Amino acid sequence: MGAGLVAGDDGHVRCWWCTGAPDYAAYHDEEWGRPVHDDVRLFEKICLEGFQSGLSWLTILRKRENFRRAFAGFDHHRVARFNQRSVDRLLGDAGIVRHRGKIESTINNAKRAVALEKEFGSLSAFFWDYVPPQSERPRKMTHGALMKLAKTPTSAALSKELKRRGWTFVGPTTAYAFMQAMGLVNDHMEGCFVRDRIANTPSV
Repeated sequence: MGAGLVAGDDGHVRCWWCTGAPDYAAYHDEEWGRPVHDDVRLFEKICLEGFQSGLSWLTILRKRENFRRAFAGFDHHRVARFNQRSVDRLLGDAGIVRHRGKIESTINNAKRAVALEKEFGSLSAFFWDYVPPQSERPRKMTHGALMKLAKTPTSAALSKELKRRGWTFVGPTTAYAFMQAMGLVNDHMEGCFVRDRIANTPSV
């Protein structure tokens, strides 16, 4: 077995990062890296990546249902109408990460998402224009290659464009984590049982 791969009790070989918690393994197996074109899920993910800044993804994952309840299911049209009373309510919600800057950023980004949707027809149409060229991708997705991919020229370009449009908490590293999770890139390692399945998985 190659470096960075682990064998589970179910006999499946997985990327190393999802070990230690059943909900993390389920996220790896069923969500991470599978192509997503649904606007609500795209908006949710880029917001939650912003909330993750300085924290572990597992922390956010375990609070995700609370976030969904607090932020109107991440319907960007509804979140765009949140006001100061909404911010105060969210700051009192122990089920989410109570960070004023990140909460206000999510509301701001919802307004920017509505504008993007009007311009491009959907958030999906905008984000999926940032699939990186093959020349930017490693020849094989090994443990070493994955560890070097905190950000890329394409994630930097996506981050720059979002910031130009007024989005916040969308740095190049956050943008790349979003690209990985939403399937714009397939960063499951060579040998992971999910990697080859993704090519045959319908977009959602």
